[in-house]
Amino acid sequence: MLGNKAVARGLYEAGTGFISSYPGTPSTEITEEAVKYPEIFCEWAPNEKVALEAAFGASLAGTRAACCMKHVGLNVAADPLFSISYIGVQAGLTICVADDPGMHSSQNEQDSRHYAIAAKLPMLEPADSEEARCFAKQAMELSETYQTPVFLRMVMRVCHSQSIVNPEPREERAAIPYVKDQGRVMLPAQAKKAHVKVEKRTQDLIALAETNRFNRIEPGEDKSIGFITSGISYQYVKEVYGDRYPVLKLGMVNPLPETMIRTFADSVSRVIVVEELDPVIETHCRALGIANIEGKSRFPMVDEFSQQVVRTCMGETSPASQALEESLPPRPPVMCAGCPHRGMFYVLSKLKCAVFGDIGCYTLGSFAPLNAMDLNVCMGASLSGMHGFIKASNGAYDHRMVGVIGDSTFMHSGMTGLADIVYNSSASTVIILDNSITGMTGHQQNPTTGFNIKGEPATRVDLEALCRAMGIDHVRICDPYDLKDTEAAVREALEMDEPSVIISRRPCALLKGVKRKPPLSIRTESCRGCKSCMRIGCPAISMREGKAVIDAAQCVGCGVCTQMCAFNAIEGGKMS
Repeated sequence: MLGNKAVARGLYEAGTGFISSYPGTPSTEITEEAVKYPEIFCEWAPNEKVALEAAFGASLAGTRAACCMKHVGLNVAADPLFSISYIGVQAGLTICVADDPGMHSSQNEQDSRHYAIAAKLPMLEPADSEEARCFAKQAMELSETYQTPVFLRMVMRVCHSQSIVNPEPREERAAIPYVKDQGRVMLPAQAKKAHVKVEKRTQDLIALAETNRFNRIEPGEDKSIGFITSGISYQYVKEVYGDRYPVLKLGMVNPLPETMIRTFADSVSRVIVVEELDPVIETHCRALGIANIEGKSRFPMVDEFSQQVVRTCMGETSPASQALEESLPPRPPVMCAGCPHRGMFYVLSKLKCAVFGDIGCYTLGSFAPLNAMDLNVCMGASLSGMHGFIKASNGAYDHRMVGVIGDSTFMHSGMTGLADIVYNSSASTVIILDNSITGMTGHQQNPTTGFNIKGEPATRVDLEALCRAMGIDHVRICDPYDLKDTEAAVREALEMDEPSVIISRRPCALLKGVKRKPPLSIRTESCRGCKSCMRIGCPAISMREGKAVIDAAQCVGCGVCTQMCAFNAIEGGKMS
């Protein structure tokens, strides 16, 4: 199983009855796999904060619950997280967070172990799919035994790699009856008492870490070195060294054991800590007074590790390999052929707009040749950031700045930014890129699509009505395949001295059921080789022997490029 699928299986086997999540690579497939089990109610929440709060509510109702998110999603969920740590849980509550070392699909490389430390919550970290299954089950037991939420930390390589698992039957569990408890109300007097309980719980968990099944010492023949490691880094160490050196494998990465680490360190000449990203384990070891220790003095603080990284940092000779005879051309990520966002970004680039971007596949509008995005920060920041910029610039940029945000991202974090724009009155132009799906994470439903996680009909949030209800008088819908209509909509909004919203609406070109037109073609005799069609950055268009060429396998006949050509050299794909 994929690691994510194994987590879903473990949650199922543990008797989990409720999962609320927000999609985010590399965590998305956990919930997509869990929804296949009819015993579990699964949902996509509007954002991670709501997901955690809903899962906590299910726990209080006596049902084992989980929520899943990527590492930056945990930032959004942090507000309830710290309070829930104090309050405690009723039934088991597992928080699955997937980190992204190497930033394969993320805007930063933060290490979620710091949240476990700060919130004083236990965190388990599996090293393969079978551990992912087992740890997901055991997280629920740990949660109920110690009345605490439990983190299950995944990383991209464990999420998206496969290994053998040994599925077990589901453990059906009766709901734990709800009992009213005023101590859950976190007024200062109650919170002070709760903090005392949290510190006691931490000491109990430290004692557990010394003897639990998550941490183990694996013997080695050569005691000149001993490795302390966890998660995917453990796999790299074992693949390079096998059983040559002793290894302390940590499955519970918070709280960390003390006596076990000291005992292990005393049994070897040198201790080397191998962990991706921050020196969490190393810092703990140094605080214990372990003197013969190395870590980040050898290993980098950035990017993911590999067998090769371990070999290189340990001064080992790499196995013989054969290099490619020629260098491969770079393949930067681009918007798909027929992507509805391309037309809007072309217009924004043409009008030389400053563009506050957001998180989604439309972030790819920042790349050449469009170069149509100035920055992105986090979900929803495009709107509030644009508002602050306009206010601070004293009107200098009012009529050249826009904020772009996707439909799912608008529901996630954009509404509060729009409320700020309306309430504090800036002439901000908001462009909602509505492609009828949550695109970058693999086509998940959201509150604007009219369907739930199972694809069943659900109440659809009306974006136009919502924006008007929030105080926007000027709401206009445009079709990004129609460049003239799109440009007119943007120009009209930019000339206003009041907030405005443009909804750029066209379904994602990759959505099932979307009608596609026949691919376009080039009249070679008419093509002048001016490369105007190349300005939209469509991957289906290239140049060959001085003439434009359209790849019929990629082209969806959207017709945007036909509007770029002054010589009518592109056939087919008329707009509809």
